[in-house]
Order: sequence, then C-alpha cells, then structure tokens
Amino acid sequence: MPGHMPDSFDYLDAAHEMANTGRPTLARLLAEEAATLTDDPEEAARILRRFPAPASLRLKDC
Repeated sequence: MPGHMPDSFDYLDAAHEMANTGRPTLARLLAEEAATLTDDPEEAARILRRFPAPASLRLKDC
C-alpha cells in the first residue's frame, strides 16, 4: 500500500516468517526494529528475548 509505514506488528510478522523459514539473522534484525518501534521497554525486551541473536553473523550462516 503506497504511503504505508511499517509498524512494530509488521516487523514482528516478518520476523516470525524469517524464523520459520530458517533465517535467524534476518529474524533478529526485524525483531530489533520492532523493539525500537515499541514504546513499552518491557515489551521491547520480550520481543528481543523471543528472537535471540545468532551465534554467527557470517553471510554464509544467514
């Protein structure tokens, strides 16, 4: 939709999709963006706990 700015729910939805398709690094990056857009610090921390940072950020592991 033109002019639509993604919100935290859009990023979380995409993070779940990436996690479900074996892309943990992308899932984490999307979760970090969702957490950034969340006003509640406790909710932001909960989001990040659900998508732990992968052990490796090498491109071949993404």
